[in-house]
Amino acid sequence: MARTDGKAPAKSLFTADLIVPAIADAFRKLDPRQLIRNPVMFVTATVATLLTVLLVIGQEGLPIGFNLQLIVWLWLTVLFGTFAEALAEGRGKAQAASLRDTKAELKAKRLLAKGAGHEAVAASALHVGDVVLVETGDLIPSDGEVIEGVASVNEAAITGESAPVIREAGGDRSAVTAGTRVISDQIKVRVTVEPGQGFLDRMIALVEGAERQKTPNEIALTILLVGLTIIFLIAVGTIPFFARYAGGGIPVAILAALLITLIPTTIAALLSAIGIAGMDRLVRFNVLAKSGRAVEAAGDIDVLLLDKTGTITIGDRQASEFRILSGIDRNMMATAALLASLADETPEGRSIVTLARESFGIATTQLPKGTEVIPFTAQTRISGVKIGDSLIQKGAVDSILKANPGIAETAAATELRRITDEIARAGGTPLAVAQDGVLLGAVFLKDIVKAGIRERFAELRRMGIRTVMITGDNPLTAAAIAAEAGVDDFLAQATPEDKLALIRKEQAEGRLVAMCGDGTNDAPALAQADVGVAMNTGTQAAREAGNMVDLDSDPTKLIEVVGLGKQLLMTRGSLTTFSVANDVAKYFAIIPAMFTVLYPGLGVLNVMRLASPESAILSAIIFNAIIIPMLVPLALKGVKYTPMEAGSLLRRNLAIYGLGGLIAPFVGIKIIDLAVTGLGLA
Repeated sequence: MARTDGKAPAKSLFTADLIVPAIADAFRKLDPRQLIRNPVMFVTATVATLLTVLLVIGQEGLPIGFNLQLIVWLWLTVLFGTFAEALAEGRGKAQAASLRDTKAELKAKRLLAKGAGHEAVAASALHVGDVVLVETGDLIPSDGEVIEGVASVNEAAITGESAPVIREAGGDRSAVTAGTRVISDQIKVRVTVEPGQGFLDRMIALVEGAERQKTPNEIALTILLVGLTIIFLIAVGTIPFFARYAGGGIPVAILAALLITLIPTTIAALLSAIGIAGMDRLVRFNVLAKSGRAVEAAGDIDVLLLDKTGTITIGDRQASEFRILSGIDRNMMATAALLASLADETPEGRSIVTLARESFGIATTQLPKGTEVIPFTAQTRISGVKIGDSLIQKGAVDSILKANPGIAETAAATELRRITDEIARAGGTPLAVAQDGVLLGAVFLKDIVKAGIRERFAELRRMGIRTVMITGDNPLTAAAIAAEAGVDDFLAQATPEDKLALIRKEQAEGRLVAMCGDGTNDAPALAQADVGVAMNTGTQAAREAGNMVDLDSDPTKLIEVVGLGKQLLMTRGSLTTFSVANDVAKYFAIIPAMFTVLYPGLGVLNVMRLASPESAILSAIIFNAIIIPMLVPLALKGVKYTPMEAGSLLRRNLAIYGLGGLIAPFVGIKIIDLAVTGLGLA
């Protein structure tokens, strides 16, 4: 059964089908060409290799058993780091395998020139500009745009949702994705991507982590970790000179242990896994991010732009009231509105029929024979019916008055304008109704604000994010809906140029901006925004312009994307805080143990009362290794984000991860010391 929450099912972290391949991948990642991408773990592996060589050639002065234990735990430290990354990558490999199976099945019916039929070819042979025929039951062979026909398409292979969607030529629902299946009718699709560059290929690369580039935040943190490693490497390198000056010496194995406990191995081991897991959470939420930069930017945005229709409101306006002019019979107005709407298959038209039947008891179910239906057009902005000699019209107020010039300056027209102004101020859309040149009244079409949306905007406000509603409505209507929904600001009668100008203005003032869209006219703004979420149902232009694509085409999901971005940044920050605090505590275990022989007075720093220098060193190294797999679940699941002020959030994280990072090593190392001593390992 398809999920209804927009999320793909998450695999458990520790199942055999994830752990076994991850263990094998962890050993493969010991390849220096891969390990060098994580300089801290590369240094750890180099130190472990050096001690292994010294042990083999017998050049180390410490007992073999002690040296062997140090070497084993140093290698385990490296393996735990590569295992964390492999486990994070492995969570997406099952989904990638499923997508590859879908891709392998793809065949195409490429249309020949001049209507000469079609030829069967592999999807990999298609190129930009080719036109393919896709019939009922066929898989769409390539990303493209529908240029002829309309069809129902099952996108469950991509989105996980079984409900079919409509794809048709023209408009904002023409884009189709390779691997989805046509379940009714047929369409002609023009290919818009070259082989290997399609949406399916990008998803496979993303979920496998094959093309995941480090984000600016990760790069900055990696540079910091490398800098700390170099500083501690120099510091440890000078210790033998001080020891010699004091009349003693320190074995290489002890120096190696000190270096590994000093450098930030914990966060270095988990850094890549945190980033991969953040991208994976987006994929499982049916959002495809084209870069990790976009995910991070989502966590830092200051302004969120949202379309009104389909995002803040349910998308379909509903008739809520008939406003009847003075002297007009209420049943006459209701009957005219119903007759004008019986042939109107739009949600608004159906809601007018429902209102007339339920509130006024009008029982008419079909139009009389011979009725001429007047369809709505963008030019006239009027629809209606002609029954015999009687003409009933329904449409925009100005259009109705223009179509009946004899009533434009009457008292009825003045009253109608007053009524429609009241409807607009209340956040509704007015439709005038006239019969045979007589104004009857107006239909109050109300935009239904989504349930709970006000609370969600309040949550964003607690995050420090300002919300701006974008709509094509007039300012009066926009203001009323904005007040009801609880957004901070609105942009009425918005054009593509207006959206672009607003984004640039916010960015010029130093803010990060996110927006969502689905049409070609949204493409410039999506490209300009720091986080541009394109709807999968939208045009190819919109999908290419955005740096994220929502496979479920749910504009409100942008709110969840912000939360996921903040969770990624918080997870990285929290574990970095824990790692640094963790390293500080380890110094109190290993440094007194190293120098007590040379400087007995340093014994007062042995606050944990560890049994011996050897036990202290071994316990610190063991704790340094095992803390990594213990933190893997937190790195992959992410730190829970709760909206609150930045100061409160900082204090909470310092209390949990800063103080926790200081306390955990004292407790952990002491317990390990008792075990090591009790087992006679040191």
